[in-house]
Amino acid sequence: MKALRFYAPEDVRLVDVPEPETGRDEVKIRVRNCSTCGTDVKIFHNGHVNITGETTMGHEIAGEVVEVGEDALGGFQVGDRVQCIAAVPCGECHECKKGWMEVCENQTSVGYQYDGGFAEYMIVPHQVLKVDGLNRIPDNVGFDEASAAEPFACAINAQEQLGIEEGDFTVVFGAGPIGCMHIRIARGVHKVGPVVLVDINDERLQMSAEAVQPDHVINSAKEDLVAKVMELTGGRGADVIITATPANVTQEQAVAMAARQGRISFFGGLPKNDPVIQLDSNVVHYRQLHIHGANGSSPDHNKRALEYISTGQVPVKDLITRHLPLEQALEAFRIVQAGEAIKVTVEP
Repeated sequence: MKALRFYAPEDVRLVDVPEPETGRDEVKIRVRNCSTCGTDVKIFHNGHVNITGETTMGHEIAGEVVEVGEDALGGFQVGDRVQCIAAVPCGECHECKKGWMEVCENQTSVGYQYDGGFAEYMIVPHQVLKVDGLNRIPDNVGFDEASAAEPFACAINAQEQLGIEEGDFTVVFGAGPIGCMHIRIARGVHKVGPVVLVDINDERLQMSAEAVQPDHVINSAKEDLVAKVMELTGGRGADVIITATPANVTQEQAVAMAARQGRISFFGGLPKNDPVIQLDSNVVHYRQLHIHGANGSSPDHNKRALEYISTGQVPVKDLITRHLPLEQALEAFRIVQAGEAIKVTVEP
């Protein structure tokens, strides 16, 4: 079968490999869609600490069950349409037992420790099945939409921490696919008020704004962003701010523009070699700000993402603007890096 394999930074190849065999406690799927994200591009260029050898990449996965091991959990049958989690909790540590599976201390990941979805076939390991991480796709949800449930789940995790209230003035940094999903969830689930979309790329802002229709669009490379938000809110500041971009300045601006009792999600992780920001602690103190980290998602968040897509509460179909065959997976990475599409999916 064909698979996109990581060998080393800048050395990722589409190669022929043997079709994987299904263990007694595993499920094999025929991959129908594996969507791409900025993390794939970062892995391509820099590798990842959890990728220690040759590995099939891809972690936003939907497909069809083709074989079920005799001891596999979940009661799956050949022909079932399924979506697979990416971050795999152990289910046994302190965090997992507290219900905080997204920050499991023993977390492993599909496409990192386990071969991922940029391939014709993929094994769903026992650890995924053990934590109920292989989800049946609702009949009215396409494979491409289901593959987008994984990043969608990460956004759900971030927003549920924020105590968002109906009518909240909301700012989202980052006009990529995850920023668009954040806007859709904030409106569709939490019924926020005015939404501002922020980026530094006019073309990406225009493309995403046409899809998700924010109330205001700001290019922060051209305008004083904090001053503009203060103007739009009558000097009060933003109630909810989500930094869905890996830029230090966005986190600093988020604190500066927050209203009293403002809630901030540091959703986008910063570069490992530059993770420090300047923080005016007195602003946090006197405005009584709430700053939250957001790291991945749990199996339950993935289930909720599929439910929101199925009910139409949070649509994602129109955000998937490019579909490419597996043979063009590296071209998909280039498109993501160049910001030429909102969401790009690969169809093995």
